[in-house]
Amino acid sequence: MNVYNFLKGQSRTPKTQIFWSWLGAFLGIALVSLVSRFALEGLGLTLVIGSFGASAVLIYAAIDSPLAQPRNLMGGHCLSALVGVAAFQLFLGEIWLAAPLAVATAIALMQMTDTLHPPGGATALIAVIGGPGIHKLGYMYALFPVATGAACLLFVALVVNRIAPDRVYPKSL
Repeated sequence: MNVYNFLKGQSRTPKTQIFWSWLGAFLGIALVSLVSRFALEGLGLTLVIGSFGASAVLIYAAIDSPLAQPRNLMGGHCLSALVGVAAFQLFLGEIWLAAPLAVATAIALMQMTDTLHPPGGATALIAVIGGPGIHKLGYMYALFPVATGAACLLFVALVVNRIAPDRVYPKSL
């Protein structure tokens, strides 16, 4: 795309596809936020983690990508969460070592299991740098907020991408 088309508001992506991507991302993150707000209020927990923003890009806007498929979304996040917690616990207090170990190992594990989902690297990193609230969860971090939040995002992706014309998601299960 050249600068002239950008300034005129023109894109190679059809406006209808932009709309469906926007709607999916809005509803997906809204569902995660609402569940977090109403189910967890007062508990000091949240379902909202930063890596879900990157997942939204993939599962609502890049739906044809192998990285956006349900197996990758769920497997990549959950495996990476477990790796991140293990790295933090192994090198307790040594964030400088736990952080790169978590991300590198999460990438390797996602590749070995064919569940590569780039936001999984951030999920592993959050387990290490997320602070006392995340650290207190231990391995439960993989179930809650990671698996639960990813499942909310997936639910919305399955609904929105099925009702949107000219969209097929998932490509494979």
